[in-house]
Order: sequence, then C-alpha cells, then structure tokens
Amino acid sequence: MKLSDTELVSIGGTPGGGQESQPNKPSGTSLPELLPILGLSDIVVFPGMVVPLVVASARGIRLIDNVVAGDRFVALVLQKEATIEDPGPDQLWRVGCLSRVARMLKFPDNTVRVLVEGLRRIRILSFESQEPYLQGKYEVLKEVSEDSLEVVALVRNLRDRFAEVIDLSPALVEQVKVAVMNIEDPGRLADLVAANLNLSLEERQRLLEAVNVKDRLRLLLPLVSRELEVLKLGSKIQKEVSSSMSKSQRDYFLREQLRAIQRELGEGESGSEIENLQELINKAELPEEPRKVAQRELDRLRQIPPAVAEYTVIRNYLDWIVNLPWSKSTRDKLDIDAAERLLNKHHYGLEKVKERLLEYLAVLKLKGQIRGPILCLVGPPGVGKTSLARSVADALGRKFVRISLGGMRDEAEIRGHRRTYVGALPGRIMQSLRRVEVNNPVMLLDELDKIGSDFRGDPAAALLEVLDPEQNSAFIDHYIDLPFDLSGVLFITTANWLDPIHPALRDRLEVIEIPSYTLEEKVQIARRHLVPKQREEHGLPPRLFALPVTTLRCLIRDYTREAGVRQLDRELAAIMRKIARRQSTSRASRSPKVIRPADLASLLGPAKFLPEKAEAKLECGIATGLAWTPFGGEILYIEATRMPGSGKLTLTGSLGDVMKESAQAALSYLRSQATALGLPEIQIEKQEIHIHVPAGATPKDGPSAGLTIAAALASLFSQRPISPHIAMTGEISLRGRVLPVGGIKEKVLAAARAGIKELILPGPNKKDWNEVPPEVRCKLKVHFVDRISDAIALVLGSPRSVESRRDGHPNRRSKPVRKSPRQPAAVPTRTS
Repeated sequence: MKLSDTELVSIGGTPGGGQESQPNKPSGTSLPELLPILGLSDIVVFPGMVVPLVVASARGIRLIDNVVAGDRFVALVLQKEATIEDPGPDQLWRVGCLSRVARMLKFPDNTVRVLVEGLRRIRILSFESQEPYLQGKYEVLKEVSEDSLEVVALVRNLRDRFAEVIDLSPALVEQVKVAVMNIEDPGRLADLVAANLNLSLEERQRLLEAVNVKDRLRLLLPLVSRELEVLKLGSKIQKEVSSSMSKSQRDYFLREQLRAIQRELGEGESGSEIENLQELINKAELPEEPRKVAQRELDRLRQIPPAVAEYTVIRNYLDWIVNLPWSKSTRDKLDIDAAERLLNKHHYGLEKVKERLLEYLAVLKLKGQIRGPILCLVGPPGVGKTSLARSVADALGRKFVRISLGGMRDEAEIRGHRRTYVGALPGRIMQSLRRVEVNNPVMLLDELDKIGSDFRGDPAAALLEVLDPEQNSAFIDHYIDLPFDLSGVLFITTANWLDPIHPALRDRLEVIEIPSYTLEEKVQIARRHLVPKQREEHGLPPRLFALPVTTLRCLIRDYTREAGVRQLDRELAAIMRKIARRQSTSRASRSPKVIRPADLASLLGPAKFLPEKAEAKLECGIATGLAWTPFGGEILYIEATRMPGSGKLTLTGSLGDVMKESAQAALSYLRSQATALGLPEIQIEKQEIHIHVPAGATPKDGPSAGLTIAAALASLFSQRPISPHIAMTGEISLRGRVLPVGGIKEKVLAAARAGIKELILPGPNKKDWNEVPPEVRCKLKVHFVDRISDAIALVLGSPRSVESRRDGHPNRRSKPVRKSPRQPAAVPTRTS
C-alpha cells in the first residue's frame, strides 16, 4: 500500500484547528476476534492519524471491499521490505495500528483510495489465514503513563522544540502548531509530533512500538532536536545564498553585455556553450588532476574566438574529459551459485574456464576489490570463446564491450593520437569506456593473435601497459594525456594460436585452453542450444518435427569437420530452411515428423566428409601417426620405401624444417642402434630412402612425428609390418629418448574417431591422459614409453610373431595404462 499524493493528517485537531477532537474509539463497539491485516510500504499510521491510502493489488482491494462491507476495522502494519506487493507474515512487523476505514473511492485505473483513521496500538499474536488475504489474532496495547515531573519536563521541552521546527519548516501548516499547543495528553502529543516529523520508517516503527509514554518521549526528543538542527543549518545556508545573489546578478549583467559585444563582433553564441561546459565539469565526478586540467582548458577556451581552429580542438577535448567514466562503476553480483547456474545454462562443458571465473568471484567476494586478471582463452574457432566472455559479463552483472584486434596495425588504435594531429581521437580502449559509461566493464580483446605491425608501430607493444595489472592503474592515452585507472576492467582476450603473440605480452596473460569438442559434447550443445535457437529464428514450433540424437551424430560426423560448432550451426540452419519451405506450401503436413539419418541426404545433399578409418592392410614401411591442428586432431600415415641408390634421403609431403630434421634424427638413431634393435645392417650408401606423408597439399611441421617416422623406418628395414590399429606420437632424440608433445587430447580423440585400438604416447605425457573424456579412454589401450627401443618392440615385437599378426592375432604386449594422476594438459603446438 502507498500513501496518497495528498496526505491528510488530523491528529488531535480538526482541519479548522483550535478545538481538540477525540479519535473514534471502539468503546461502544465490540472488536472482532480476527482482524484483516493490510501491509503498508511507505508509511506508519499512529493512533489518531487520518491518512489517505492507495490500494493497487488484487488482494488489497478484496480486503478493503470486505472491510467496508463489514465493521470497517483493519490492522495497518508496516512491511519490512517496501518492494513486496503482497507481503507474507515474515515480511511484516508485529506491532501495528488498529484503524477504521472512513471512506472508500474506486478509480478507473483499477485502484482504490481509502481514508483511514488510526485508533489503537495493537500487536499481532498469530496469523490465522493468508487467503484471500492475511487475517490474524491480536491484542490491544495499553499505554503506560505516569504523572511525574520528568514527564512534564519532557512534554514541555518537546512542545517548545517542535514549535521551533514548525516555524522553520514551510511544509508544516499552522494547524499542527495549534494542535500541539492544545493537546494535554503526553501520549497523543508524542504521536502527533512523530506523525509530522521527517523520520525514517524504522524510527517511526520504534516510536509506534514504544507503549510506555515516558520512553516514547525520550526516543522522540533527540529526533526533534536533530530535525531542528538540520532546519537551522538549511536556513543559514539559504541566507548565505541570498547574500551572494547580488554578486551573481552583477556577474549575470556583465556576461549579458559581453554576449552582446560578441554578437556585434560576429563571434556567435559561444558564451552559452562555455557555460554548459562549466556546468558539466562541476557535475562530473572528476579526480583532482583531470578537474584541474579541464578547468585550465576551459579558461583558455574563454579567451579564444570560436572562429579559430584551436577552439574546436579544445572543445572536443573537454567533451571527452567530462564524458569519461572516471568514477562510475557497476556493482558486481557476488552470488557465486547464481553465476555458476548462468554459466552452466549458456555453455556446455568448459569446466576449467568456469572454475577460474568462479574463483575470481569468490576472491572478489572475500576481499571486496582485487585487480582484474588478464585471461586469455586459447582454442580453435567456434568453441565459444567470444560468447563465453559475454556470459562472464552477465554473471558479474557488468557491461560488456568487444574490441576486435584482427588486422590492427596502428599503435594509435590502442593509445590514441596526439592532439597536435588533425582529426585526432582517443584509442579504442577509451572510446569503449565512454560508450559503456562505466570504468569496470568486461572488455573482450578478440583475436589477439591476429595483430599486425608496420611503420606506424606495433599495437602489441601498446597492449603491454594495458594488460599489465601492475601498470594499467595509470594508463595514459595520447589524446587524453591523463592517467586513467583500468585496474577495474576485467580483460578477456581470445586467440587461436599462442605462437604469434609477442612473448612479453604472452607473459602477462593467464592462459586458459579451450579444447575442441568431442562428438558427444557437440550433440549436447546442439540439443541444448543450437536446435532451440534455430527453431526460434526460423519460426518453427518444437512440436513440428524432432531431431533425434542419432540424426545429430550422423549430421556431425558426415557434414562437419571442425573443432567447434559453427559449421554445425550452419547445417542446422539449412535443415530449418528446408522444413520452413515445405511447411509454407499448401500441401504441407501438419503432423509431427521425425528426421532420420537417412533424411539428411535429401535435406543437405550427399555426405561432405568420409569418416576417418585406419587402414586395414598390413604393409611394411607404413606407420600411423597423430597430428594436432587448430581445428582438432587428425591421423596421418608415414610411408617409407627404399630403392637402389647413393644414400640419398628424400622427404615429400609439404614437410617443414622441424619435421625433416626429425626424419634425419630417426634415420641416424636406427643406423647407430640397428644391432641392439634386432634390425639387419643398414647399408645406406647403396640405397635411397624415401619418406612421404600423404595429403601433400597440406603443410605439415613439428617434432611429434619423430617416433612415427622411426617406427616406419624400422618396419621398412626389418620387413615386419606394423598393425594399422596402432597409432603413436612423440618427439625423439639421438640418444633414443621419447620426449613429450602437446595436443594429446585432440590427438587421442582423432585416434578414437578413426577406429584406432592402441596408442603409444611419451611417458612424460601421462599427466595429460586424464584430460581425455572417460568415454574415449575406455575404448583405447595406451602404452607410455620413454625410449624408442620400447616403442619399436611394441609395434614390431619379435620376428616369430609376424605371421600371427598377419592372420589377425597380434602378439601380447605390455599391460596398457588406463589411468594416471590428473595433471594440467600440455600446451598444444603446431605439430604433426
């Protein structure tokens, strides 16, 4: 319930004043056992107080209708929270006022306005019912009064001070003063003063709950003294303002004369513009140094005619200073559970990123203020890096701004241009802060690895200060030329590669890897996010058709080849367009349809990608390797052959320098350790070795193919084939060691997708095994090796076992490792 726009107060006096009026007490009327209870949001009603109320809720209107139709008694109780429309028992104070509804009027806007009169203090004992409105048992509180000299002194002091308040306050009418002078009862006098004094709701409630009159007077007297001091101070300020008006009027006349002179000189109406700037500077919450600079530039502007070019330069500079959010910020939402629910709702998987963001929230909640971390989300395209940053802003309750760094080559894009240049502007950091109007947004620096450089400078060097928590608290833009605090900004950067990023800049980033999605993760993302989004965008109701999980798996496997879900989203949009086209015809069937995997060919055409399958044929000199790409993992085949020649080693297949050196190292190791490995003597001088990696149009590089090349050469020299169901990866050294590589998760996923049964991985990569999804680990046997000789023994075995493997019965190998302690995943590199 709200107080009406026109408040009518009649406590201890009639509207005409002079004669004291007794409140309508229910002395001759028996009180009901249960009272309807009406919650008030912005007023406390005292006994003897007559006020108009506006009732807008349906429950409140029904309560008033029943009260008016009955005995007109109602309990008015203050709410603990004003924003609740229909408060429950827990949202109400227990002490209220027994009141009588004197008048009721209904208005066309579905509201009811009532005039109520407070009668007695009551305490709610219990709430007996909540429907159709609150009703409860109560007891009438009897005032405890005494005739003592202390009470007399308190009453006299209160009456004198409140009379002074009435004299100083224009809001209190003379009738209240008359009523105060004529009331003899101390309790009613205290209620009259409390009803007309400027008090908070909590203070009014405390006075209402004070049944003892002496205690009520003691509570009220300091509040009256406080109000009196405030009014005296306001009166003093008003007098000082009035005394300064003469000087202001003199200045006004002089400025008007100055404007007239300027108009005669043809200098326009620059005076009003300068005054507007002065007003903006006064209103803006500028720190000390920016305020001094702004005032100094404004004083310069007063002396410059508007026709001069420098006038516009200074005018634009001042406009930027007063519109930057120097002190404006948004309050963070520190509900960690709600933030976790929001992140889980918008993004499937990505547990590491969510965990790191929730840790940031937890520290912020405990400490109150921390320097924002510089997060760098590294992962393939389409895995949700940009949308994740937007979800972070929603979870924190902050504004979001995105700056694309792709193709940026000018350092001034970050730091801004100096004001000496024509058309100079601040950098994009300051422009974005002005646009969002707060100094602590979530700022996404997208495509950090796509920054370029030329003769105009290197933007990456300018970002060193922006992305350093130790320095960005005093970031200086060349145009603004004032220190601006960026420590409140939560910077999130994204990149597909770490290699192109400047090492000094990379050192400032907290890198969080976002791996490519597995097949099951893509299915869940499609079911939870992509399909509902495409249905809504194409106006298709959910009951019109269904996409089973089997269809989604077939769509992902045969029509997409990516680490993320962008191509999947496009293919789903194509399906929705086909369905929308069919539904728009007059012959469209309205019955629900289930789209089967066999229907995809008619909707999208033939399959675009053939499933990767390991070769089933056993041949000497062929080994299966694993590669990492920005789009996920792949399998590749290393083919080796020999022919008579002069000892030449030929490498083909668009191989990079590092991969060529790995082939040289593998050949040198096998030649030096042929006897120990059980290989025949390698006479390289009388033959040529040719190593080829298929898909020759695709560039390949990296050291992780070294182990696969060594295995292929060992198979060639020993004439013992390697099982096509075994794949391997690892860097090698001339001493025969197998060194760790990156991208283990993506490579293992590619192996499982291609039907590989066993893996050979470097021993140091045991820590990465637990990063592989459990549903993939259970399908594979993995061997961790530290020496090349161990890997060759695994893939070749002994010569006696060759025939058994040709018949499809591989020899027994070492026991596979299925689990290893959880460790952070190795950083993927561009390896084949």
